Amino acid sequence: MAYLTLFSTAFVAATLLPAYSEILLGTLVSQGLPLFWLWFSATLGNTLGSVVNGVIGRQVDRFKHKRWFPVSEQQLHKARNRFNRYGQWSLLMGWLPLGGDALTLVGGVMRVPWPNFIILVGIGKGLRYAIVIWIALQTLH
Repeated sequence: MAYLTLFSTAFVAATLLPAYSEILLGTLVSQGLPLFWLWFSATLGNTLGSVVNGVIGRQVDRFKHKRWFPVSEQQLHKARNRFNRYGQWSLLMGWLPLGGDALTLVGGVMRVPWPNFIILVGIGKGLRYAIVIWIALQTLH
């Protein structure tokens, strides 16, 4: 049950909704659960949550002219230019607390091929959770 809760929290944390999977992960590390499965559950959930952002990003062009759409054409153009400056490699930074979710959304807008999107985002998220586990282990000693 702990792994499913961690997966779900990490999934939600990757979307635009507020959730803090790092706190839950640190708590579960302190309970002595197998580290690999904690890391795997958090990384998989957070990466798949970012895929949701990518899917939403791929739909932006369908809705960008609607009155209710929250981003202006100018903001969208600016985001595309910024993404093009660094390219799809910037998805490695999708783990960042500020801007990471938006980055994966723009990755979808830019139609980064799914294998590249998933691999790059997954590497970044996996490294983040490995660092969180390492920090949690340091605080236990």
